[in-house]
Formats: sequence, structure tokens, C-alpha cells
Amino acid sequence: MRAATLPESIGTPNLAAMATATKHAHAHHHGAALAEAAQAELEARGEQWTQLRAAVFDILNHFEKPASAYDITEQLSAAQGRRIAANSVYRILDLFVGSNLAQRIESANAYIANPHPGCRHDCIFLVCDQCGQAIHVDDDAVAAKVREAAERAGFAPERPVIEVHGLCTDCAAKSTVS
Repeated sequence: MRAATLPESIGTPNLAAMATATKHAHAHHHGAALAEAAQAELEARGEQWTQLRAAVFDILNHFEKPASAYDITEQLSAAQGRRIAANSVYRILDLFVGSNLAQRIESANAYIANPHPGCRHDCIFLVCDQCGQAIHVDDDAVAAKVREAAERAGFAPERPVIEVHGLCTDCAAKSTVS
């Protein structure tokens, strides 16, 4: 998830410094306010905020880095004291991505809660190959160039996702110390 201003539960201040390019303001929500914003966004789309959807969102929101559907299913099953089918979690995550409540890190097949569910924009992620953190960067100029290139090629882009793999500031610093 991680945008120019990162929720404290998501990454370190060094990671936040990497994600500074943005041309539009976002209302970043945290904790209960994020869940309320997600619920409002989903209900505005005519969907229900069920107990199961709320539980999946809560678990997703508390992960420190991108979580797979199986990570979420495991925690959800433990919390509810019964086995929850991974297919149910996948369906909810698909709904969340389609409703802009969550974002998918394609290369990791993992998800993060979107800290500003009311704002639509293309996804640019910085993915650390060492610790697994993913930072969402808002850069409208880069996203526009990607869309323009796709359109020049005769392609109609619907949801561009750019992922840059490498080392976050913390992991890069640790690797130079070693």
C-alpha cells in the first residue's frame, strides 16, 4: 500500500522517504478510520460490508508487508476458530481490489490495504527483494507516460501496475554494512 505518506504500521521512515513524488493530495486513513473509509467506499458502490469482509480487511490492514490470500486465510481461520476457504478470501480480495480498497502486488501475488480508498490512480510499487516491503508511490507523470505509451501502441490500458524490484533504504544500508 504504500503511498507518499505511509501509515506507521506499514514501513519505516526511510521507506517513506523513497515515496515522495506525487501531484495530488490524498486523505490517508489509519486504523479504525481506514476501516470506516473502506466500508463507506464499498457501500457507496452498492456492496455490503459483511462481517467476513470486515474481518478480511482488518487482517489485511494489520500486515506489515504484502499478504497473500493464504496468509489472510490462516489468520482469519484462527481468529474465527473454524476453517475458512481460501476461495472465499480470494473473492473478497478481488472485490477489494476492484473497489480500490486494496492493491495487488502482481509479482508476489500479495495484497495491501489502500490507505486512501476514495482516490483512484495507477499503481507504482517499490518492492524490496530482501524484506518483502512494498511501497506505493504516487507519481501521476510516470503513470500518464505509461498510459500514453500503451495507447500509442493501440492498447487500451485499464489498470497499469508498475513494480520496481530492488532493495529498500533499510535493506540497502544493512547490505553495505555487512
